[in-house]
Amino acid sequence: MSSFVLKKQGFTLIELLIVIAIIGVLAGVIIGEVNRARDKARFARMQLDFKNFATALQMYLDDHDDYPADVYRGIPSGIEQYLAGGRWPDGPYPYSIYDWDNVEGAHPYVQLSLRFCDFSGNHCYFPDEDWAQNFDDKSSVYYCFEGECKAHPSLPASHPGYCINCQ
Repeated sequence: MSSFVLKKQGFTLIELLIVIAIIGVLAGVIIGEVNRARDKARFARMQLDFKNFATALQMYLDDHDDYPADVYRGIPSGIEQYLAGGRWPDGPYPYSIYDWDNVEGAHPYVQLSLRFCDFSGNHCYFPDEDWAQNFDDKSSVYYCFEGECKAHPSLPASHPGYCINCQ
């Protein structure tokens, strides 16, 4: 009678390290793709928000023969009735805020902006997109209604920004 001896074999340390490394690489790729998809969804939401704002502001203009007065990072008074839910939505990106500009003076313009920093300017989130590569705390994405729109009222038109409807 012959006896067979069964050896219990497990994974070697090298095999475990290789598996962990492969899982780490795959997780990194997946996380990067999820972040890119999230930013694309945020951009799509921003475009939809701008379209909805443009419609609401056009209705306001039709009813009042002028755009609302300038507001510092907030909703212009009287626009609530034209917006779905009667409120100014939060920005789609972390820390982002919509801002209504109706600037008078030598170079007047009317625009809606999305700023990427909170009220304090200490917390910012800039999308990892070509159009936002040189953004800083004064940069914005904006929808121009009238005039020579720009990223920030106190800076020249050459300051980094991205116009949604200027092309």
